[in-house]
Amino acid sequence: MGRADERRARQRGGRRAAPRGRSTETDQPTPVRAESVATAEPETAPATGGRAAARRGAKKGGKGAKGKAGKKDRSLIRRIFTWKKILGTFLGLTVAVIGAFLWLYISTPIPEGNPDADLQSNVYEYDNGAILARDGEVNRENVDLSKIPLEVQHTFVAAENKTFYGDAGVDLKGTARGVLNTLMGKGAQGGSTITQQYVKNYYLTQEQTVTRKLKELVISLKLDREKDKDYILAGYINTSYYGRGAYGIQAAAQAYYRVDADKLSVQQGAYLAALLQAPSQYDWTSASDTGKKLVTARWNYVLDNMVEQDWLDKSKRDAMTFPVPKEPKAAPGKEGQIGYLVDAANTELAKQLVAQGIADDYESGMALVRRGGWNIELNIDKKKQKALETAVKEQLTSKLDKKKRSVDGDVQAGAVSVNPKTGAVEAMYGGTGYTDHYTNNATRTDYQPASTFKPVILAAAFDEAAKTQDGDEITANTIYDGTSKRPVVGSDIGFAPENEDDQDYGDVTVQTALNKSINSVFAQMGVDVGMSEVLKVAANLGMDTADLKAVPAQTLGTMGASPLQMAGVYATLDNHGKQVTPALIKSAENSAHPTFKHADPIGEQVISREAADSVTSVLTGVVDDGTAKKSVRDNPLRKGQKVAGKTGTSDNNKSAWFTGYTPDLVTSVGLFGESAKAPHPQVPLTGATTGLSSDAGRINGGGFPAQIWAAYTFGVSTKVSKFDLETDQGAAVQTASPSPSTSPSPSSSPSSSPSTSSSPSSSPSTSSSPSSSSKPSSSPSDTPTDDTSTEPSTGDPSTGSEDPEDPLFGQ
Repeated sequence: MGRADERRARQRGGRRAAPRGRSTETDQPTPVRAESVATAEPETAPATGGRAAARRGAKKGGKGAKGKAGKKDRSLIRRIFTWKKILGTFLGLTVAVIGAFLWLYISTPIPEGNPDADLQSNVYEYDNGAILARDGEVNRENVDLSKIPLEVQHTFVAAENKTFYGDAGVDLKGTARGVLNTLMGKGAQGGSTITQQYVKNYYLTQEQTVTRKLKELVISLKLDREKDKDYILAGYINTSYYGRGAYGIQAAAQAYYRVDADKLSVQQGAYLAALLQAPSQYDWTSASDTGKKLVTARWNYVLDNMVEQDWLDKSKRDAMTFPVPKEPKAAPGKEGQIGYLVDAANTELAKQLVAQGIADDYESGMALVRRGGWNIELNIDKKKQKALETAVKEQLTSKLDKKKRSVDGDVQAGAVSVNPKTGAVEAMYGGTGYTDHYTNNATRTDYQPASTFKPVILAAAFDEAAKTQDGDEITANTIYDGTSKRPVVGSDIGFAPENEDDQDYGDVTVQTALNKSINSVFAQMGVDVGMSEVLKVAANLGMDTADLKAVPAQTLGTMGASPLQMAGVYATLDNHGKQVTPALIKSAENSAHPTFKHADPIGEQVISREAADSVTSVLTGVVDDGTAKKSVRDNPLRKGQKVAGKTGTSDNNKSAWFTGYTPDLVTSVGLFGESAKAPHPQVPLTGATTGLSSDAGRINGGGFPAQIWAAYTFGVSTKVSKFDLETDQGAAVQTASPSPSTSPSPSSSPSSSPSTSSSPSSSPSTSSSPSSSSKPSSSPSDTPTDDTSTEPSTGDPSTGSEDPEDPLFGQ
């Protein structure tokens, strides 16, 4: 091999073997001069040799590899994610899913009827373990489908599943959506067929799990293949829950129309079919205006679908009117207050099951409660419950005589008593008796709370450090114009509320304004704070403000509220601003739900402690020097208990309230004017008689409600303890006020010298002792200040007519 050949071999990266027989000397490479190589290589190196060298350099990470790594990575991605591999993976997963479903289909038999379908009894206990009631007898009577008119059968199909007679028993899209939402924690979704709903009702449970939904799908497919449609429809109609404790169409027909199922009209059947979507919300006699609109719309939807499916003649449909159901009747065994307590406990438990993800929605939660097997211990204190019932009877119902005065038959009372430290509902009065008056007056939310809402406005002002239109921070001593019909300033909506009896008070402090419940002051304060902020604080305190408009008229308490809600609001104030959600249930146990735990009724700090304590301090003035002084402050049963509270009388005297509290107990009492004649519209309480109504025949918050409150509270809360307040304002910490006189025209400021007169109308004291420490005596230190000197007086201390609340403007 010549030198040129060897050189070319080295350039190609290889070495040609020496011929046999060569000497060892010839095997050694011949030295090559550097200049020869330098001049020869560029001219003689083949192109392929250069590329090979570049590849070798890239592998060794040497120079010349720059930019090649990115190409290599992209090449690797292309090799891994080829369309063949993606398609193969997709097909593999599809086969796996189909295989899993086939396995599930084969391995899942149609079970026997769910044992839960045979409802067990629920046991309800007082807080000491004594039995309150047993509830759980099944209100169900199955009827053969042939006994149900065909058109009535069609109402259920039209309402829930128009394709029922032709589908395979399942809605794959709806089920997939339900599974996905369950996995994502979004709750229940519609879309189930009648077959699926029947399977859930009869064979499975109401719990919200992926396993249950998949089983529902499989069993529905099998059931649709093995049973005819009439069998499935009959099962669905007979197992569904219709509200009013009625399971199945026969019980529902009796509960709503007092007829057997075979006598139902198409209109009535359409209403029962519409009910299944939301039985509690759509029950006409207890539904809100929104609920009535919704159920009416669904009733029309059902009938229109029947026309569309040629199941109903259009001319007949056009002539149909909504069939208003009859009044509900209480089940036997729930006489007196028992039925109210049982129903309220069931409602609370159903909501808890939804909140903790055990049930899809309120209706399925209630279905779980109705299935029974629950041992429910209530927070109801047996002695306090008895005392509350006695107080209502002695102070109110024993004095009503509807034979002499028909308006007396329109008076309904409701009350709730809450422990502010634990949130426990320790007593509840729902009405004259569950079997006589089905609606629970303690939980109904269709009457205005009136002036008992004013402390919420004050709480918002304190918590938000709000300022007046002049830029002054709102405190208990801030001066406002108490002129009646004074237009509020700073609102886009004109509003000029009238004070009671159109009385002008001139310049008054906030403390005096709350004592006398002056509408014009709190209307302006609401605008100063901002009505959106007021409603936000109201919601935080426990009121339902979701659908309320932030307008000045709300300052008069024109929204709906229940004694239960208002007790919670004031309990939060009593608990120094830590949210209290009244809890009727102490514990609830069921073997099917071992992980269930009732939520803690004490929540987070929703307004500052200083704001809450300041409101409490101001509210002591309402009791000791305002609208509740006759019934509460001077009540002979009072033994020095410290009390804060507020009266209220609503628009046209349709409701009257007193909500008040000691450091250890909060109680809200409401009186409601409800016509004794169906459909029981709201009516004025005016003219309902006896001792505490005013000369004008009004029933106001300082009358019966405050008297019931005092008789109950001072009877069960004998402990004398002080409010632990962190505030430097309000009647509880000072009695002197820099405000002018509360007469229509301002007068000279109050004298600071002790009065020598024995009259109770002496000027405000400059003593620093809390006004809430006064006792029901006639000593000078306990007499009212000038704040009350302008109140209307009848000369009869039992009339309660000193309450300056306007029955015309929502107090």
